[in-house]
Amino acid sequence: MPAVFLKNRSLLSVSGAEARSFLQNLITTDIAALGPDEARPGALLTPQGKILFDFMIWQEGDGYAIETDTDQRDGLLKRLTMYKLRAAATLAPRAEQGVTVSWGENADEIENGQGARDSRFAKAGVTLTRRAGKHGDGAQALYDALRIRLGIVTSGSDFALQDAFPHDVLMDFNGGLSFRKGCYVGQEVVSRMQHRGTARRRVVTVSANTALPGTGTEITAAGKPVGTLGSVEGDHGLAIVRIDRAGAAMAAGTPLLAGEIPVSLVLPEWSGLAFPTSADEASA
Repeated sequence: MPAVFLKNRSLLSVSGAEARSFLQNLITTDIAALGPDEARPGALLTPQGKILFDFMIWQEGDGYAIETDTDQRDGLLKRLTMYKLRAAATLAPRAEQGVTVSWGENADEIENGQGARDSRFAKAGVTLTRRAGKHGDGAQALYDALRIRLGIVTSGSDFALQDAFPHDVLMDFNGGLSFRKGCYVGQEVVSRMQHRGTARRRVVTVSANTALPGTGTEITAAGKPVGTLGSVEGDHGLAIVRIDRAGAAMAAGTPLLAGEIPVSLVLPEWSGLAFPTSADEASA
């Protein structure tokens, strides 16, 4: 079973009598529905509904562990502290550096009950656990290849913070976005997108018959932009695209290109989404 150490991940702890209510009223994740051994994605949004910080969150004792990119940790801690006011919650950076991800049929046995199952991978039928600290030395390329194959994005490589809505990165399907728990920062905007069905940008997996160009390469149809290439491993990658434009191009037989390279786009099966193939379907 692969065990890969992600050295550029860091953790925060949130504890105290009001830790749960503090987070529940602030972030996109439904803390009340979080299982005891489950890690879910989450985000702190701007008031306009875009992702300001993204992370994974799981329970630890009476509190919570928040795993985020090392470059985000201090900013996230500062922002959470700003919202804390008089809440009986303690926020602190964790001493551990990095996170180990393990997956395979025996992931739970090998972790011996330590670590939390990542709900994003579970949606795709893969048991993957996340655990603070270094507990393996597998190459990160193994993890990146897995998440690319399954359509699981990461900020920085696949989308820019403050530029994407939760729907764009499939948080409405992967357990990271609640429409039932009540108000949180940016909730009105994402609820409106959900009820009106206006989400058009979505994550897709990208494949080609040759090596793909680099991250940031524009994907086009008939010379018009459809989306942008994100993480790349050889001839496979991820992108966030306008599925209405991509669907129309595919229905018309118009080639999709990443730079000059013909590519195929597939929506992650676990999302249940399909490309709209007409203007009427795109606006339904």
